[in-house]
Amino acid sequence: MPALSFDWLTPFYDPVVRLTTREEIFKRALVEQTGIEAEHRVLDLACGTATLSILLKEKQPQAQVVGIDGDAKILEIAKTKVRKARLEIQFDEGISFELPYKDESFSRVTSSLFFHHLTRENKAKTLSEVRRVLKPNGEFHVADWGLPASWLMRGSSYLIQLLDGFETTADSFDGLLPQLMAEAGLASIEETAHFNSLFGTIRLHKCSRQVILEDK
Repeated sequence: MPALSFDWLTPFYDPVVRLTTREEIFKRALVEQTGIEAEHRVLDLACGTATLSILLKEKQPQAQVVGIDGDAKILEIAKTKVRKARLEIQFDEGISFELPYKDESFSRVTSSLFFHHLTRENKAKTLSEVRRVLKPNGEFHVADWGLPASWLMRGSSYLIQLLDGFETTADSFDGLLPQLMAEAGLASIEETAHFNSLFGTIRLHKCSRQVILEDK
């Protein structure tokens, strides 16, 4: 899945996102809320060009950061950026709803501007996979388009829906991600911040895989 819906737009991904989403602000806020520790293994889901992966690694250099994405071309951009930054980040090619990792293998999972690309079915499958790979009491931290904070933001969001499709983006702009998290068995769901941008409101959430009876 190309990061900007069309393959030919891939080389322009970083400048487009930077200019239209207040990327530096909301991604740093997302990194701060993760509370990454040195011993953590962190999965950056649908990592794209690795902007978030790099911020995570810079925040906690001793943590193991793994990025996964289904777009081989964008992963090449990610690897180039990481080499230039002189960081060690593992990258895997794969899809979010069939993650190639063992159960309970990550302390944190992160995601940025990805879920609005998925159908309702694949959102549910992806959230189930997130829960599966999280360690007990591990946390999922996500930033994505959400319920517009004003009528102005509602109007601005239509361009994203035109570009990425009304079917996949509807759940995001209707504010349904927390409900889908709960349906996947994730717990302690809360919105932590929101940021208005050129194309709508980006909302940050966190949730966890709590230890409950069925996990024992």
